[in-house]
Amino acid sequence: MENKKPYNKRESYPKKDNYSRDEFKPRDFQKRERKESDDEFIFGVRAVIEAIKANREINKIMILKGMNKDLFQELKDILADKQYYLQFVPVEKLDKITENNHQGVIAFVAPIQYGSVEKLVEEMMEQGKKPCVLVLDRITDVRNFGAIARTAECQGVDAILIPSRGSVQVTSDAIKTSAGALNRIPVCKSDNIKDTLFYLQQCGMRIIACTEKTNIPLYTVNLRGSVVILLGSEEDGITNDFLNMADIKAKIPMRGEIASMNVGVAAGIVLYEKTRQELYG
Repeated sequence: MENKKPYNKRESYPKKDNYSRDEFKPRDFQKRERKESDDEFIFGVRAVIEAIKANREINKIMILKGMNKDLFQELKDILADKQYYLQFVPVEKLDKITENNHQGVIAFVAPIQYGSVEKLVEEMMEQGKKPCVLVLDRITDVRNFGAIARTAECQGVDAILIPSRGSVQVTSDAIKTSAGALNRIPVCKSDNIKDTLFYLQQCGMRIIACTEKTNIPLYTVNLRGSVVILLGSEEDGITNDFLNMADIKAKIPMRGEIASMNVGVAAGIVLYEKTRQELYG
């Protein structure tokens, strides 16, 4: 009888002398790690300064922790009266994004031009139109954002308003997820959402807050005409200050035991209900 060599599980895998640690990371982790570097960015202190002077739309500026160069002082001066989102990071973070000489500064450029919601609403009302503005309070997931934008464009929303900080921004990934809708629907930013909401109220727009903190069913609320539809983050919901400003709070009826649904799904339900009321009564 022929002697068979005992099965050795290790021998079923080819040997690798040279390998990268990235090969052992889950695929979704690798995608997340590459994500920021996929967007357009500007590096170098002087290049970023010139981009700011040229009023380029910038989502975020990464700055090396503890950097204290003469040229950096000029950047600090020009940023003093600006509202850019600044993130101070270790050099390893910057080196992962680019192998070029970044000089401790990288700025991520927005692929669209952000609009002014005040100007847009004024122009629409002068033309006798009834604007619908969708306000996203602290939505941070880029894919939710893209999906919401796609639904908003399909349902005739006139503008999306997001905070300048603490919120997802328009990136190439968001545009892709939106199926290009973010190139068609105006996206506006505000440094102070509360002040902007107050302004929109003064223009005669009703603020409809979509929240579970009410007993009023969505289908009983009048969504016709000039409205601001307010959606909050899945984790924290709508900021209390904004919630208190709402003219009416509406709840999506649910029969299951889970307390909340995905914000992208909620946006679809609310915006469709507005369309249903306006088209079919």
